[in-house]
Amino acid sequence: MTRTALAPPARTATRPGLALAALAGAQLMIALDFSIVYVALPGIGADLAVGPSGLTWIVNAYVVATGGLLLLGGRATDLLGARRMFLLGAALYGASSAVGGLAGDAGVLVAVRAVQGIGGALLFPAALALLNGTFSGPARARAHGMWGAAGAAGLCCGSLLGGVLVHAFSWPAVFWVNLPMAGLLVTAAVLAFPADTPTRAERGLDARAAVSGTAAAALATLAVTQGADHGWWQTGTGVLIAAAAICAAAFVLAERRSPRPLVPRGLLAGSRGLLPVAAVTALYGACFGAVPFFLTLHFQQVQELTPLATGLAFLLPALVTAAATQATARLSGRWGVRPLLLIGALAGAVGALALAATASADGGYARLVPGLVLLSIGQGAVWTAMWLAAARRADAAQQGAASGVASTALQLGTALGLAALTAVAGLSGAAAGTTSLSSGITAALLTAGGCLVALAVVCAVRVRTASPDTEELS
Repeated sequence: MTRTALAPPARTATRPGLALAALAGAQLMIALDFSIVYVALPGIGADLAVGPSGLTWIVNAYVVATGGLLLLGGRATDLLGARRMFLLGAALYGASSAVGGLAGDAGVLVAVRAVQGIGGALLFPAALALLNGTFSGPARARAHGMWGAAGAAGLCCGSLLGGVLVHAFSWPAVFWVNLPMAGLLVTAAVLAFPADTPTRAERGLDARAAVSGTAAAALATLAVTQGADHGWWQTGTGVLIAAAAICAAAFVLAERRSPRPLVPRGLLAGSRGLLPVAAVTALYGACFGAVPFFLTLHFQQVQELTPLATGLAFLLPALVTAAATQATARLSGRWGVRPLLLIGALAGAVGALALAATASADGGYARLVPGLVLLSIGQGAVWTAMWLAAARRADAAQQGAASGVASTALQLGTALGLAALTAVAGLSGAAAGTTSLSSGITAALLTAGGCLVALAVVCAVRVRTASPDTEELS
């Protein structure tokens, strides 16, 4: 057993309040972009004459670009500076969104979504590194709570905001909304964070590891989305899986031989290793990250709510999740992360099982409330606790790499979880009517509940609490 203390802050923000607002705003924008475009897809298809496969690529381009580049974005944050990567990521978001609002064909929108994904892959690890490097002790826990609450608000309110914008202004508005947000983020970061000063010796990066690692993650994400959309036994899916495996093997070989590995040596394995936290983030994505998709199906296709009403249905989960992130941040200083991870995973499991029992075609919203509340408590608790755990397993110089590894696991876990739960739900049979769709959603929620029990087991076995400010890591 090794005791790992919280890393001390590596930078001093000139305006801590503005710094926290910038970091929370970045998380809000990333989370909004994950879901806001879904509501706009019917309008995009009608205006630009885009078929279902084209609309799928408008979604998947963002997922593949983000999943493929998070690892590289995290390491670039350490080597080139968190402030630089934050500004670059926000600028990419703003510029690509401006092009998206003016796009006249589907190919441009696919490219825009890919560039947005690249921006997210730079912005997410940079924001986490800035947060962990700027704040320490109880202040860091509170900052994680605010950051997590912003993400919860974005994920749960993306559909609502998208519905309002599309209803009032048409689909380009879901891209235009990023422009003022990106501008405010750039301005706040310039004012709040001191300039990065990495030395020239710190800038080395092994090109073979960078290319093979990025290709492996991107191909793996693409293979999962392709398999979910077109079938796992299709030739194209098999080719993508094989290519991802080859690139992954090349990445491992390059990392072993490189004097400047993309993932710093010792970061993953050993008593301080990040692998247990990566497992937690992957399971979080597979369960908490996939369940909202099935709730959206239940609200829109089973209960036949409008997009705006569906967005309103997610307000309660958003508020509860935000409150849970704040409570977790406060309690982490007294309890440590392990009890909070366990409580969150078990609360989420009970919530998912309760939703499976109450989500039916003839049931009203009130019947779903207990399950939604428990699931949201678990989502907020695990989200905040797992990023605190990731920060505690890396020193100040490796915060970007740590967040890149953990967020890559989160992205791949979300893609795999959604693909697996979609298969469990048998959504291809949904055309038979709402009864078969409802039973499929129930099966997916039951499976998600079982996976959350597995998440609780991982947390219990792999994390040991030594004191409020340190963790004994097995």
